[in-house]
Amino acid sequence: MTSNPRSHRMTKQRRVILDVLRDTDSHPTADWLYEQVRRIVPRISLGTVYRNLRVLKEKGDIQELNYGSTYSRFDGKTENHYHFVCLECARIGDVLLPLSEDIDKKVTDSLGWQVDFHRLEFYGSCPDCTAKEKAQ
Repeated sequence: MTSNPRSHRMTKQRRVILDVLRDTDSHPTADWLYEQVRRIVPRISLGTVYRNLRVLKEKGDIQELNYGSTYSRFDGKTENHYHFVCLECARIGDVLLPLSEDIDKKVTDSLGWQVDFHRLEFYGSCPDCTAKEKAQ
């Protein structure tokens, strides 16, 4: 399928979706983004949000996060970084630590494969869920 260059223009709808995504730290779902964007662009459809998220991902403007659940989450931060996933509430947080380039070299040395980037997630409980568990 050949990509249509016009479909990659930064339309008003696409700009609003990108701005809403970049203004949150919550790594939202497409449905959550749709509800927020509808406040600004009332006539936008859920299908339009999904199509624009796909284009933004293809252009490298956003990241799609899929951790084995039935729905994807989206991240407006495009630089490579780690995430922490809460096993209780599914909240995702950015881990703001330097990327380990040493691990890239170890993998290359071990397998002989060239590493372009790596993805690393931490799993456990967020502070809110930890506090709830301690209160019980």
